[in-house]
Amino acid sequence: MQRKYFYIISLISTVVLLGCKSQYVIKNVSEVEIAQLQTDIGYLASDELEGREIGTKGEALAAAYVASRMKAIGLKAMGEDGFLQHFSIHLKSNPHADAPAPDDPVIKGRNVIGMLDNGAEKTICIGAHYDHLGYGKEGSLYIGEPKIHNGADDNASGVGAMLLLAERLSKLALNYNYLFVGFSGEEKGLWGSKHFVNNSTIPLPQIDAMINLDMVGRLRPDHRISVHGNGTSPIWGDLISKADDGFIYSFSPSGIGPSDHTSFYLVNIPVLFFFTGQHSDYHKPSDDVELINYQGIQKISNLIQGVILQLDKQPDIPFQKTKDETAETPEFKVTLGVMPDYMYTGKGMRIDAVREERAAHRADIMAGDVVVKMGELEIFDMMSYMKALSAFEPGTTIKVTVKRGNEEIEKMVTFEEK
Repeated sequence: MQRKYFYIISLISTVVLLGCKSQYVIKNVSEVEIAQLQTDIGYLASDELEGREIGTKGEALAAAYVASRMKAIGLKAMGEDGFLQHFSIHLKSNPHADAPAPDDPVIKGRNVIGMLDNGAEKTICIGAHYDHLGYGKEGSLYIGEPKIHNGADDNASGVGAMLLLAERLSKLALNYNYLFVGFSGEEKGLWGSKHFVNNSTIPLPQIDAMINLDMVGRLRPDHRISVHGNGTSPIWGDLISKADDGFIYSFSPSGIGPSDHTSFYLVNIPVLFFFTGQHSDYHKPSDDVELINYQGIQKISNLIQGVILQLDKQPDIPFQKTKDETAETPEFKVTLGVMPDYMYTGKGMRIDAVREERAAHRADIMAGDVVVKMGELEIFDMMSYMKALSAFEPGTTIKVTVKRGNEEIEKMVTFEEK
């Protein structure tokens, strides 16, 4: 997932959806599905693929695997080369240059595209990026010698869920076509999804909605899940409510976010993005298969299938623009060196993880602490935390008050440059 914790921001409301269960609540607990998820995620997150960085042999092997699974499911190849859609990114060595120089590096990637073709006029896209960070030379939060970043949650989990849904939907009589896309280059800046919407292998107006699965492998015991883009169509809330099976939701209405659904929203396609939350293994070598909650992926797939069954009865899926919350994000020069818990809904900013040898770590601030005050500034939520950061300069030392359990503790923190 592309630097998610810098982008997922404040206008997140938590809602518990209640009410009677409907025909759209799916209760699938198949052990065969679990075994297939373990096979898919296990291979994509294996050392053999060396972290699936775009432009590497590991990425090519991952793409070939996803294509082979799509073929086995019975999807129609919808790339320009079988299931594959190739693209190239010409990088600029000089960031101030107007265009890359002829000898600047070129990175080649590929999307993997398969369709469940029901002969319909309209299509719903279900996508997940399959690339990751390779050995973590760029984008890693790990401190130490380069190691393989297997990216089991980010985002072998999303690919596994996408393939599971393809298997299920291929067995149903449906009214829409379903286009399944494994994107590459997400970690570099949504490269694959941007290329796809600019070079779609079906007419773009035929795509009525896009559902994005990114980091769905760590469902927590309280079944809390983040859903972004619920404001991009007026029908999303009702559909999720009818398909709900005991989740606690963190909703963010914006169609703009740190994953591939953004590329679709920007061309006026309604989107939903499902995400089980940040964790301390994000963008580190420790994001590996033994930490995946396979039953959780199956439960999330049940929810999405319930939404899809309702979508399939819609004559069309209306689009509406949303407020771009990222445009309101304050600019700040400093960092505390922590990973916020973006699904926390209490007062303050709860810390999910602390980066070693950064400001919070040196001040003995810990994961699980809730920041409630920085200097004289009260911290109520994520936005007030970021506004507070914008008030300080690198090298400034302030008193930070955190709540640890039932106790409030004061720590002296010296800010570093972001």
